[in-house]
Amino acid sequence: MNSRERVFAALELKEPDRVPILEFGIHQEVMDNIARKFWGLESIDLLDFVARIGLDGACTNEEYHREKLNERLEVDEWGIVRDLSAGQSQGYPIEGPINSMRDLEKYTPPDPWAPHRWKRLKKIVERFKVEKAVIVWIHDAFLIPANLRGGEHKLLMDFYDNPKLAKALAELSTEYHVALVKHALKLGAEVFGSGDDYAYKTGPMMSPQHFREFILPGLKKVVNTVKEGGGYFIKHSDGNVWSLLDMFIEAGVDAINPLEPVAGMDIGEVKKKYGHRVAIVGNIDCGEVLSRSPVEAVREAVMDCLRRAAPGGGYIMSSSNSIHRGVKAENYMEMIRVTQEYGEYPIRL
Repeated sequence: MNSRERVFAALELKEPDRVPILEFGIHQEVMDNIARKFWGLESIDLLDFVARIGLDGACTNEEYHREKLNERLEVDEWGIVRDLSAGQSQGYPIEGPINSMRDLEKYTPPDPWAPHRWKRLKKIVERFKVEKAVIVWIHDAFLIPANLRGGEHKLLMDFYDNPKLAKALAELSTEYHVALVKHALKLGAEVFGSGDDYAYKTGPMMSPQHFREFILPGLKKVVNTVKEGGGYFIKHSDGNVWSLLDMFIEAGVDAINPLEPVAGMDIGEVKKKYGHRVAIVGNIDCGEVLSRSPVEAVREAVMDCLRRAAPGGGYIMSSSNSIHRGVKAENYMEMIRVTQEYGEYPIRL
């Protein structure tokens, strides 16, 4: 199998030749650190990194025009103000343009068909189309509405105090992402990951009833658009999402990610209860294990995931969130190495 076939087999709950490895986000500093320490290169771009390290798919997100407001702040095409001071690849949203239905009535969202929206996707398709899975990172019905309101807490209060506004924002985000998916499918995208986080480590930010009322309809619509176009859908949410998993599956997703271990998402339990219905993508802890632990702890964590989640297929190795700038180069390399060495089927651990 090549990488593309390997990912598709796992998403179809089959056993590929070995466990695939994906990552939805890798910070440039980590890629450059690995390039210097292991390959003798001063720096490396994402596509060369994916090819050299052996990931089974290449992922990108849509591209926005951004305007710098000052050294710390920028505003994007949605009118969302972001704080760049944390040093991550995307600024943290701190202010949104929608405070009322009147604001929403006057608001014009970005154009999902804008020519600049998928420039990186075109490069990925050109290089990897028949070799690796082509993945795009999108949203559904929660994160964009939360950012437009200036934070999750405001949107969550709207569920109680202003449900009409909350539903209108969810519809706006859903319709945008339906069109965005169609655009990406037309350009060659095959796997979609939705990055809206719904939960904290202790449980969802909202009740399951509110999730069903305000978020699930939009999620279903985006998933249906992907499936109708022949694509696969991976639902990402950090935190403890046990009470939402049945609704993820009801929405029609092909896989769930990242199953954060520090949030009580035990991968063995998820595999036992849901592995016959949905693929599993995760769950190597990117906080303690990949960022601060010795390589022996990485090896142990990877072997544990392979042992408990890989048998029978339907499993893809990945971190518990992303390869952020704090991840140690040698730890990520060990995660890749151990998966490639011990992840061949049939699993014998």
